[in-house]
Amino acid sequence: MKLTFLGHAGFLVEGSTSIAIDPFLSGNPLAKMKAEELRADLILVSHGHGDHLGDSVSIARQSGGTVVSVHELAGYAGRNGAQAHGMHIGGSHTFGGVKIKLTPAWHGSGHGEGPMEYLGTPCGFLIWLDGKVIYHSGDTGLFGDMEMIGRRQSIDLALLPIGDNYTMGPEDALDAVKMLKPELVVPMHYNTWPLIEQDPNKFKKGVETETSCKIAILAPGESLEF
Repeated sequence: MKLTFLGHAGFLVEGSTSIAIDPFLSGNPLAKMKAEELRADLILVSHGHGDHLGDSVSIARQSGGTVVSVHELAGYAGRNGAQAHGMHIGGSHTFGGVKIKLTPAWHGSGHGEGPMEYLGTPCGFLIWLDGKVIYHSGDTGLFGDMEMIGRRQSIDLALLPIGDNYTMGPEDALDAVKMLKPELVVPMHYNTWPLIEQDPNKFKKGVETETSCKIAILAPGESLEF
């Protein structure tokens, strides 16, 4: 299975199904891929902020993919011409053999410059694809139920924010790794703008010193096989 970092909190997972997560490309100063180049069967959107909703609707329209998110955000995508499937926290659904479950995320969710349109509760995702389990936390602070998420299933890959200010910083993300116990961690949501600048190598050293987990640091546009 192939994981490509799109930049910020965006990823493309390619296996038997192609899954884009939070594809913020247009307006992303670090993105290497253009929105019109991306095709996906499923487009998972963690919340309605512009740096996560991003190009989801246009990607869904051009590729015939389905936007998957909480009910309110899925409704927004549907009203704007995308095929969409609404869910909510704790619920799961299987899309052609790919199981998606929505997890909590401590954040906000709204779209527009103001007044914002409410787009439901922010979320994270558990993804069961081709025998692997992927956890994308969405934008979130640290929360104790991460321990339960890690206890209830073995996680092959965790995608976790480290940027601080809007999400977990490196210290809290290290505690998240200790609770989740994934095989591999890829940090996200950092260095897009000065406000969320972090040193991912410092985070990597902490994780690999204090846990048995491995860290892969990806630049936007880079990929790994797992």
